[in-house]
Amino acid sequence: MPYPRGATWNGEGTNFAVFSANATKVEVCIFDLSGEKEVQRVALPEYTNEVWHGFVPGIHPGTPYGYRVYGPYDPNNGHRFNPNKLLLDPYAGAHIGRLTWNPALFGYQLESGDDLTFDERDSAPFVPKCTVVDPRFDWAGARDRKALPWDDTIVYELHVRGYTKNHEAVPTELRGTYAGLSTPEVLKHIKSLGVTAIELLPVHTFVSEQYLIDKGLTNYWGYNSIGFFAPEPRYAANPLDSLREFKEMVARIHDEGMEVILDVVYNHTAEGNEYGPTISFKGMDNASYYRLIPDQKRYYINDTGTGNTLNLSHARVIQMVTDSLRYWVQQTRVDGFRFDLGTILAREQNGFDNQSGFLKACSQDPMLSTVKLIAEPWDCGPGGYQVGAFPPGWAEWNDKFRDDVRDFWRGELPAMRLADRLCASEDYFNHRGRRPWSCINFITAHDGFTLNDVVSYNEKHNDANGEENRDGTTDNRSWNCGAEGPTVDAGITAFRDRQMRNMLSTLLFSQGTPMLLAGDEFGRTQHGNNNAYCQDNETGWVDWTLRDKHQSLVGFVSKLAALRHKYPILRRNLFLNGQCIEDLGVRDVTWISQTGGQMSEEDWHRTDLRCFGMLLDGKAPTSGIRNRGKEATILIVINGNPDMTEFRLPECPGACDWMLVVDTNNPEIPERALFRTGTVYKVTGRSLLAFCFESAQAR
Repeated sequence: MPYPRGATWNGEGTNFAVFSANATKVEVCIFDLSGEKEVQRVALPEYTNEVWHGFVPGIHPGTPYGYRVYGPYDPNNGHRFNPNKLLLDPYAGAHIGRLTWNPALFGYQLESGDDLTFDERDSAPFVPKCTVVDPRFDWAGARDRKALPWDDTIVYELHVRGYTKNHEAVPTELRGTYAGLSTPEVLKHIKSLGVTAIELLPVHTFVSEQYLIDKGLTNYWGYNSIGFFAPEPRYAANPLDSLREFKEMVARIHDEGMEVILDVVYNHTAEGNEYGPTISFKGMDNASYYRLIPDQKRYYINDTGTGNTLNLSHARVIQMVTDSLRYWVQQTRVDGFRFDLGTILAREQNGFDNQSGFLKACSQDPMLSTVKLIAEPWDCGPGGYQVGAFPPGWAEWNDKFRDDVRDFWRGELPAMRLADRLCASEDYFNHRGRRPWSCINFITAHDGFTLNDVVSYNEKHNDANGEENRDGTTDNRSWNCGAEGPTVDAGITAFRDRQMRNMLSTLLFSQGTPMLLAGDEFGRTQHGNNNAYCQDNETGWVDWTLRDKHQSLVGFVSKLAALRHKYPILRRNLFLNGQCIEDLGVRDVTWISQTGGQMSEEDWHRTDLRCFGMLLDGKAPTSGIRNRGKEATILIVINGNPDMTEFRLPECPGACDWMLVVDTNNPEIPERALFRTGTVYKVTGRSLLAFCFESAQAR
């Protein structure tokens, strides 16, 4: 059968189906269980709608296989078929073995440096093999499990391997694996932070580039995919059963009431440009799978900076990507996706198009339209920066939030700019009925400094990457607070701790969806490396000994998240507009000056304004229906001045006292610390406060 694509076992044998519009012959090669010896070769007999297919009796789950594809070797016309190269199935559900860099991997004679030459060496000994999988799994949880609401989501980004590689509670043989991540002690910690969704860095099978291997490094992050249906076997405690182990991990995370989001890389593959290896797509049908320069088809369009770009304008390629997404939802029950360099997926011949074929396909799909879809809305191609431009139903990483929050707390940004970020960047996201949750706020992510390093380093320190510190951005918006790197100065250390609390508080008290970086809750450091993509070592791994040293910060993050979950006013499902609703006598947000009154237009335009309040009125409507809300009222006071500033607590209808719930200068504030309205509060320089008033209706 020509569908489904891939290797499908039916209990008696396996159906093989693979797309290639320009091939003249396709063979499936069967290997012994070690994946080293080819034991059978079968030419697929049928060709239907550009799909080669055939049924092979007696082929069962666990059987290794690969393809050899025949056709023209004509790079000038975009064709790079070479049957001497064993190819990975684009739809394979699992891989075994690792790629070994060797000249035989290349379709041309590598030593010649000329990609127009043809290489006859067999690549089979040097490439991983696909395996037939048994998709059956006993999901104990309810099949109709409902998605957690976007407006109560807190995302936690982590690396499967690096998160548990040094975790003392994880058995040694499970550290750095899917099974290790599902260890009860690990999930207990994550859940204690108030996290509702774990976002995993890429888990699709990937390849480490030869230049990294030659330097004794590796592609640690995994943004170099070669298989979009198979979990990376290096992250499995039992690589021969990687799919089942991955499903078991998802099930355990779901048991804890949390979701799983996958960071996916559908913009390019590990095969590089015309000088790259032939491992899968390039040998399957290069002219279909990749975007080629129209009048020079020997060369690749490189909007990704990695050498090639997947051709999502092709129907079969867009089908492969959407099939992959549905596969992970159906087979592994993940709850959403974050799309690396998402702008590329929406680029058509005329550039970025928020009505592109891919975006339309996702929006109308009855399954994909119900899971969380998050775009990284930029790439290095023309018109590549598109924050806020994705269609309704999508969320987007918002680097404006990261940059402006960092700038404010280092004294480089006026209050007016920060106010926009506190309100889910409505200047970018409030259109076409989009909701505040579509704005994914973050201060740190895998790419860049950790939070501890944001307050400890002025400059990047990437020498260990072997590129003479040239890699990684120089625009870090960081401030070392008085000393570069580690210090024994108690004053600087205390200030750094407060700055971390300031930024974490800003993140979790802002409208929109917050994302935390794993380990930031206890001051994880990469020692100033802001591009640890190749550091599969102590630099890239989470240091769990810091958790005991920084329990106070862990508790502070948990408290912030608990307050966010408790008070819906901190995560409204409507954008704030500050307009007074006359018939109700309330406004959703009021900006408060140091004198306790409402800020004037003149106040906003003061470039030296660093201290202000944000009053979120719990009586404001919580939906489009114009009824009074019944939520608590929250006052957030932000002081970006370097010195103590006096702030008068504002009057609030029905309130006599404000209850202090957060003070970043004093994370251990006493329970129910009450202050009368009108009180002049001395706000520590560079600190954030949060007060609460709960009416009888809100309690």
